[in-house]
Amino acid sequence: MMEMKVLNMLVPMTLSGLVTTLGVFIITLVVSVPLSIVVAKLRMSKNLFVSNITAAYIYVMRGTPLLLQLMFIFFGYHYVPVIGYAFGRYQAIFVAFILNYTAYFAEIFRGGINSIDVGQYEASKVLGLSKSHTFMKIVLPQVMKTVMPSVGNEVITLVKDTSLVYILGVTEILKAAKAVSNTYATFSPYIYIGLVYLLITAVLTKVLNKVENKFNYYR
Repeated sequence: MMEMKVLNMLVPMTLSGLVTTLGVFIITLVVSVPLSIVVAKLRMSKNLFVSNITAAYIYVMRGTPLLLQLMFIFFGYHYVPVIGYAFGRYQAIFVAFILNYTAYFAEIFRGGINSIDVGQYEASKVLGLSKSHTFMKIVLPQVMKTVMPSVGNEVITLVKDTSLVYILGVTEILKAAKAVSNTYATFSPYIYIGLVYLLITAVLTKVLNKVENKFNYYR
């Protein structure tokens, strides 16, 4: 009887929270992955100023907790150069997640780009191919094959990190479990939500495996 009451309250709250969880996940992934390739190239720039500024950004993003970044962007707006501008809750969430994951993905892509034999660049130059064509059509596909396992790990981590948005008062699936657990003084909502996370992770793992298999022709 108690479990039915728990489920009756948990299911609609979970579905509502799932919209936030998936929204943060999808937008962060869609924006941060392409942006991270640009940041990786800037980090590898021969211009020391550009390279050092990019390195400092990556260091700060990777060296401080995402939870702290969320709080700083939302509550500490008067400490940043955009004086007087206060981010809304969802603005702060998307800015923090995108900046954080762009930094992590950028280092992954930088490692992948550095792993490409310099001879391929030289061969492309001899063939008269432009630098942009060489990177997009020859280098990047090979980089994707190399970095896919590492990118996949970060994607799975991103799903779990979406639970941090609770700090800004936004309801996601873990906060839904907490609300139901407090109402009925039972731990079972957390078990159900754990299963939801496992289901999402299982689906993502399947998708990532299929994407990785598409690059098997480079073996």
